[in-house]
Amino acid sequence: MARPMSPITESLTPIAKGLAVTLRHLVTMLRTRSKAKFTVEYPEERREQYPRTRWRHYLTRYENGLEKCIGCSLCAGACPARCIYVEAADNTDTERYSPGERYAIRYEINMLRCVFCGYCQEACPTGAIVLRKEFELADYDRSDFLYTKQMLLEPMSVLVRPKPKPSVQPEAA
Repeated sequence: MARPMSPITESLTPIAKGLAVTLRHLVTMLRTRSKAKFTVEYPEERREQYPRTRWRHYLTRYENGLEKCIGCSLCAGACPARCIYVEAADNTDTERYSPGERYAIRYEINMLRCVFCGYCQEACPTGAIVLRKEFELADYDRSDFLYTKQMLLEPMSVLVRPKPKPSVQPEAA
């Protein structure tokens, strides 16, 4: 029959095991004299992000300025966190916001609930919602994490490309 461990021995055993692991890593580091850098001075020095990194959501536009979102709510249906809310309205002949019959009159994402899985991007039939590599999303107020359609839409300046300047050749004198 096994003898029960005393409370002190029962408490010290996990601590001793943890210290053994730490000492083993310390000895390995000292033996190999590893010069590998583990930390990065963040604001000044930034790590390269992986190609498939997904962070900030954007609603994209076509070249002519129309929104790609047609208000189908497939992104909201695909979202496992249920953080997307879409309210659709019909386009009229006088006011067109998207090339389809409908457009998203209200589009909101609660970034506090989002898990950045990218399912909304995969579900979108028009490619309207994309997740880009902008990751500095911190803020002080909870209400600032409710992204509205105006916050998500790409600015028109992204679509306007600067005209190439003609190269001026100096005249021979």
